[in-house]
Amino acid sequence: MKLLELLDPSVIKIGMTASDKGESFVELVGLLDRSGQVPDREAALDSLWAREELRSTGIGNGVAIPHGKDTSVQHITAAAGTSEHGIPFNSIDGKPVHLIFLVLARVNDPGPHLQTLSEIATCLNVPGAYDRLVRAATPEEFLQAIQSGEEAAI
Repeated sequence: MKLLELLDPSVIKIGMTASDKGESFVELVGLLDRSGQVPDREAALDSLWAREELRSTGIGNGVAIPHGKDTSVQHITAAAGTSEHGIPFNSIDGKPVHLIFLVLARVNDPGPHLQTLSEIATCLNVPGAYDRLVRAATPEEFLQAIQSGEEAAI
């Protein structure tokens, strides 16, 4: 499944208000909950924290990709957000995060989960993609930046 098939304006938050990692999880899972994509909000949050205990999903260079597997999730789902001020995330480079892609997947179905993580990485490896994403003023501009990245990666 393509990243653009998982994201729509209802699950993209430009200008996140979160001031820490936990608040960012709540903010993005809240988007998924309101859009009807997360049947059990608390279970989704628990799955993110369980994964985070293994190692920070702050991958450096201003990016975090928190992800978890949850028995209540029926299909792969994702949300994204940007933060102008940056969010402390215990990233591998110690720097705050300005771009977050959050992914929730079904338990015992690793294919879509890995494919989605790969799609995000591919998008971010396109020159200028990070800058276009964090500078997006609307969810629609954010989606256009992803589309540009996918097209450039082909």
